[in-house]
Amino acid sequence: MHFVIMGCGRVGSTLARTLGRGGHDVAIIDADASAFRRLGTSFEGQTVTGIGFDRDTLVAAGIREAYAFAAVSSGDNSNILAARVARETFGVEHVAARIYDPQRAMVYQRLGIPTVATVRWTSDQMIQRLLPQGAVPELTDPSGKIVIAEVPLDEGWVGRHLTEVEEQTGARVAYVTRLGEGTLPRPDMVVQQGDLVHLTVPRDDLARVERLCDQAPAAH
Repeated sequence: MHFVIMGCGRVGSTLARTLGRGGHDVAIIDADASAFRRLGTSFEGQTVTGIGFDRDTLVAAGIREAYAFAAVSSGDNSNILAARVARETFGVEHVAARIYDPQRAMVYQRLGIPTVATVRWTSDQMIQRLLPQGAVPELTDPSGKIVIAEVPLDEGWVGRHLTEVEEQTGARVAYVTRLGEGTLPRPDMVVQQGDLVHLTVPRDDLARVERLCDQAPAAH
């Protein structure tokens, strides 16, 4: 798959190298050409010098063919603008933005753009929001058999009750991150655009649950 990354700082270069090692095609954008030195000599992806929210720059980076776009520059405004251009202008479904100000996360979540606040940053969290079936366990019980993991849901789940997620996967909804805040599930709660759903599931069953969540739910 093709990934476009805006920002070749510590986070962007780590993402680019990680995705490249995973066999993916990567293009990374930065206004400062010297920033690409962080990628090292083994990086085989594309480097594009330019402004990450500029349409011509994005086109040069292959945004039209991109599976996902990550905005991880040092500026909140630039990141959210670039993420919106990628989604709204070029139709990239999987986008994520790095945010320095956690208070802004709620606003951006309303726009349907997953965010990762710097204070909670890990590269796993960003990759988790970009890759399909990208669940990364957040908590594991002492025996290692049960995990709580954020599992991406297909767009077809929007408007469906959380109880349907449980019925069709056999997992249990631990909590939902909605508009930047954790919320305990209620019996009448439905999936909304931008929700991050965290499931409790046996580790050995996680791959099966991921596959079910990554496709549209069965008809009522």
